[in-house]
Amino acid sequence: MKPIPTGTVLDALNWRYATKKFDPAKKIPADTWAALEQALVLAPSSYGLQPWKFIVVQDPALKQKLSAVSWGQTQPVECSHYVVFTVKKNLGVADVDRFLDRAVEVGGGTKDSFAGYRDVMVGSLEKARAGGYLDMWQSHQVYIALGQFMTSAALIGVDTCPMEGIEASKYDEILGLAAQGYRTLCACAAGYRSADDKYAAAKKVRFKPEDVIQHI
Repeated sequence: MKPIPTGTVLDALNWRYATKKFDPAKKIPADTWAALEQALVLAPSSYGLQPWKFIVVQDPALKQKLSAVSWGQTQPVECSHYVVFTVKKNLGVADVDRFLDRAVEVGGGTKDSFAGYRDVMVGSLEKARAGGYLDMWQSHQVYIALGQFMTSAALIGVDTCPMEGIEASKYDEILGLAAQGYRTLCACAAGYRSADDKYAAAKKVRFKPEDVIQHI
């Protein structure tokens, strides 16, 4: 892997913003989108359990329905690809075993060799369940994937807008997520900014580095 210049990273992060108005005529090319899907697949998570599913919505009628339960925001309709970030509810032993089956499939060996690791994972999940924070813990993992998706998009010149201003329970109904054991956390519109989106030229308002970074 050849590292990219630091300037390239900073240029991309300064270029990106929460796009309010997308150009509906501009679609993300298939190869570009394939790379962004891989950015989601490759996102890190606690223990590697990947407690998520990413619903990619391109169907115009479905995007209209989601826009209607997003307080009328137009990004779901105007963007090229609309991603709904969901979390697996009540993660448990079956999910741990599914992950370990995949680990054996990818890396070889036997499932028995993961017995100790399995015990650690199951113990952590049960402790979190007993403490009442299991779903919250898993939800945090999904936001890691959201950040990786947005950064990856910026690096390849794709605009995004993260969206929590949505009626998550209605998303669940529209997408039939309850039957799948998932629930909506947030969404992210992806595509290309409209030429008349006034927010594209707005200066970023960030605190000074010394106000948010402490060296000790």
